[in-house]
Amino acid sequence: MKAAAILEVDALAFIEPSFAALTDPLYTDLLATDNGDEGRMLVDEHDDPIAVAFHEKSGWIAGSFLCRHPSVALIDAFEQVNGEIYQEDRAVWAAAVREYFFLLLAKEVPPAMEDLNPVRKGILTDVIEGVWGKGSGETCIDCGCGSGVGSLVLRELGFTPLSYDNDPTLLTLGFEKGRLLPEETMCLDATLVSRYIDTVPKGIGIMMGEINTFSADMWHRIAAGLFSVSKETLITVGTEPETHLIREWGEEAGRKVEVRESPGDAFYDHWVCVARKE
Repeated sequence: MKAAAILEVDALAFIEPSFAALTDPLYTDLLATDNGDEGRMLVDEHDDPIAVAFHEKSGWIAGSFLCRHPSVALIDAFEQVNGEIYQEDRAVWAAAVREYFFLLLAKEVPPAMEDLNPVRKGILTDVIEGVWGKGSGETCIDCGCGSGVGSLVLRELGFTPLSYDNDPTLLTLGFEKGRLLPEETMCLDATLVSRYIDTVPKGIGIMMGEINTFSADMWHRIAAGLFSVSKETLITVGTEPETHLIREWGEEAGRKVEVRESPGDAFYDHWVCVARKE
């Protein structure tokens, strides 16, 4: 559902310039200083505020509070215009916010060139289905989703992907090819993911690497972020030494890590690490 439709307005613009900016309190302060003549607040199923919008000369301007809290000054500004209160499930609003910012990104960023080896989809299907079987709609994170082959596989297996990457050109490629859906996809720094989403049942990080002396710290932080937002995590790497690092990082996060070899892929996903809470 479109964000504007949830708030029952014809059109809506967010004060935040990007999905990544949803954590920044600067935009709470800016919204509180808008001189609106109407206001609307959206609360979730627990009556917690998740959006505030004001009508001004240019139209409706909203701020999303999925990743930060509204300030006292903002609530006061809303009350001064005798604003109306609406209610929607947090998950529905979150999907609408993702959709808004992803479609904005797709308008601004040209896609990268196609990067998908056609055989990879079948290999990943075998790997994921071999560990988890078919899904029944449960959410599964696709960390570092790239152009979305993992998300496509998850969707076809019956899971609901929640995908993120920090390369907008790969994200728009995935959108163009139909592998990524706007309401499921975020452009953000994978090391900061816990600021943006709550813990979900499962998560994948396919082809993490090349993990070497120079990149290990970055991959450590990416893996830690993924562990923090997924109860059960599947990570693939290309070499056996990389599995030792995944095991170490998993155990650091309180996980028991099972490692298995996947002979179907000699490079990308040759080693599969499954981390479960002990």
